[in-house]
Amino acid sequence: MNSLPADMENALTGSQSSRASLRDVHSINPTQLMARIESYEGREKKGISDVRRTFCLFVTFDLLFVTLLWIIELNVNGGIENTLEKEVVQYDFYSSYFDIFLLAVFRFKVLILAYAVCRLRHWWAIALTTAVTSAFLLAKVILSKLFSQGAFGYVLPIISFILAWIETWFLDFKVLPQEAEEENRLLIVQDASERAALIPGCLSDGQFYSPPESEAGSEEAEEKQDSEKPLLEL
Repeated sequence: MNSLPADMENALTGSQSSRASLRDVHSINPTQLMARIESYEGREKKGISDVRRTFCLFVTFDLLFVTLLWIIELNVNGGIENTLEKEVVQYDFYSSYFDIFLLAVFRFKVLILAYAVCRLRHWWAIALTTAVTSAFLLAKVILSKLFSQGAFGYVLPIISFILAWIETWFLDFKVLPQEAEEENRLLIVQDASERAALIPGCLSDGQFYSPPESEAGSEEAEEKQDSEKPLLEL
């Protein structure tokens, strides 16, 4: 027998997993369903998920780390005041590191605005910052004379390039998929709770409690037996 195509197998496995998740949710009693819904709603009220907050912390670390390296470079090359005036006031694309620092500030502002303030759920902002960073650093390395200025000519461009791509990987493979999964779980739990409220079988054990026979019933049975005794004697 010919094997099924890959897309049909993926569809079958996806439907089976969704059915399994629905069965797991329906197997939970209404109290647990309400507890899960409240926990998911509590996460939504926080406004920002834990994984997104970690991403924003890493973006902040990117800015602080590049700033620290740039300040160290200013101290190494003749003092902060003299080197700062040389790199900022007398800026030269071929020999200054100030533009690499501005590039880190650009990444920080765009990513924090997009993913912390606006809570964007798309990859276009990180794609913009990574593309601009990669293009600028490649042009800087090819055209400038950074390699002739010591170790920082290698360290700052390489560190900025690596941090930008780590941010892209973290957002694309961690933040967005995990938030989408949490949203799907919330929808499944809400749907299951609505269905459980409409199903008559989802009742508590107390509603199926049957009281014991009343004493009146036993008295009626004794009266019937007494009335049948004379007939039997005749």
